[in-house]
Amino acid sequence: MKNGRHLQGKGEVDYDYKNDILFFKVFEREYSRSMEINNIVLDLDKENFIVGIQILEASEFLNTSKSNLLKVPKWAFQASINEGEIEVRLEFQILVRNKLIEKNPIIMQPTMGYLPNSTLTCEMGSSF
Repeated sequence: MKNGRHLQGKGEVDYDYKNDILFFKVFEREYSRSMEINNIVLDLDKENFIVGIQILEASEFLNTSKSNLLKVPKWAFQASINEGEIEVRLEFQILVRNKLIEKNPIIMQPTMGYLPNSTLTCEMGSSF
């Protein structure tokens, strides 16, 4: 990554069962604005780091039941912006019939407008 900025932090995950939205958020970063890409909403701070990820229609997108998304025991994400491309790598586990299942989707999209090159790595700080 050319002239990239790097940030690491802890965060949280939450799931809205009624609206089927899975949400990953970084602690201690102030939200500034959102950017929607297909069924993903990226939250950015005032420094244009991606500090939150909302997955709309999450159960369909992740090919699992809504009840499986209620408890995510382990997770992390890395969000990068590089030369006009956004890449989000999610790594998390769900519990299905007392068995941990790994999910590792990668989302790649061009940016809408200018965003500086950056990488944010966020790991589980706590979960609901």
